[in-house]
Order: sequence, then structure tokens, then C-alpha cells
Amino acid sequence: MAANPGDSQSVASDIAQEALRLHAYYRGKVQIAPRCPVRDLRDFALWYTPGVAASSRAIVAEPERVWEQTNRGNAIAIVSDGSRVLGLGDIGPEAGLPVMEGKSLLFKVLGGVDATPLCVRVADEQELVRTVQALEPSFGGINLEDIASPRCFRVLDALRERMRVPIWHDDQQGTATVLLAALTNAAEIVGKPLGSLRIAMIGVGAANVATFRLL
Repeated sequence: MAANPGDSQSVASDIAQEALRLHAYYRGKVQIAPRCPVRDLRDFALWYTPGVAASSRAIVAEPERVWEQTNRGNAIAIVSDGSRVLGLGDIGPEAGLPVMEGKSLLFKVLGGVDATPLCVRVADEQELVRTVQALEPSFGGINLEDIASPRCFRVLDALRERMRVPIWHDDQQGTATVLLAALTNAAEIVGKPLGSLRIAMIGVGAANVATFRLL
């Protein structure tokens, strides 16, 4: 029995309505929670003033101790200007925030990584580069997300040259890696070497350009 297209449309509509209701109910999807125990006022003295000064002085003396004394090693920033949100286009930073919160949710639930969604209102390409650069002391890595091409290529290249922490653009490297994995597995299943395949690619957006380079 053939599926009724109306059924899938009805399911999509139901999901959309439920998503709106629950996003409003929970006021988003992510929050900040302490990692350390806070049992009484003495704990505040340990984790904040005056105890925290010892950690700061240690980092001044040995900058690499920032990875030991803070959560930086497990923290990334998800940075987007909302100019090319998957399936939605140029919707701006505010409308892109639910998507970036969703990405943060994936990082935490699937990988245990603390990801902070940062949607920025930046029109100039170089200003976006400077904005991301300024975030470096707080994060162990930067995930660029949903930035329109060709701007995203130049921003990524500039930041890779200037920053000391890992930086990637999910729509480029993430998509290309997944597609290569799928292609490798598919070729193995049908018993064909990758070099013998003829591959058709539709479009030259951020994902396909990065996939083409990797292939």
C-alpha cells in the first residue's frame, strides 16, 4: 500500500507544533550547571573569592595550567552569524539561536563536550574573524556553523592561520567526513574500489566544495 503524502505532512506539522510548545516550556535546550560541589559558604570561598586567586596566579606563572585549572579543555564555542542555516537560509542570528542550542545539545549528550551557542550580529567578514579570535582564551576549540559561502571559506582559512586552538566549519569538514565515511562503506558493500567510481555532485555550496576537496 502506497504511503499517503498527506500523512508525512501531518506528522511534520505535529512535530513542528510540539517543538514550538516544548521550546517555550523549557525556554530553550541548554543551561550552565556547576561541576564542583557547593555545600555551604566555605565552598564559595574555595571556588570564588578568595580561593580562586590561587588558580589565577598559577596560570599567570604557567599559562598552560589553564587547561588544568579550568574547563577550557572541554569547552567549545559554536559561532554563527545565521547567514546560511540549513534548510532555512539567511535568517539572522536570533532565529539561528535555536539551531545552535540544538548543536550544543548534540555535543553534550553524544560527546560529553560543553558547547556554548554564540550567535553574532556581524556583517563584515574581517570583523567576524576578529570576533572569533577574541573568544580564544575561553575555549579549547571553535565550531563555525551555518555561515554563507564563499564567506565561510575565507573566514575559516584566516582563523586557522591566526588561532592556536582547533577550529573547523561543521558544514564543510563535518559534512565531508560523514559523506566520505558513507561512500567508503557503500563501495565496500558493493565491492568497488573508490578509484573506479564516478561521483556526481549537485551544487557548489560549503558542504560540496569541502567534500570535493576531501574526495
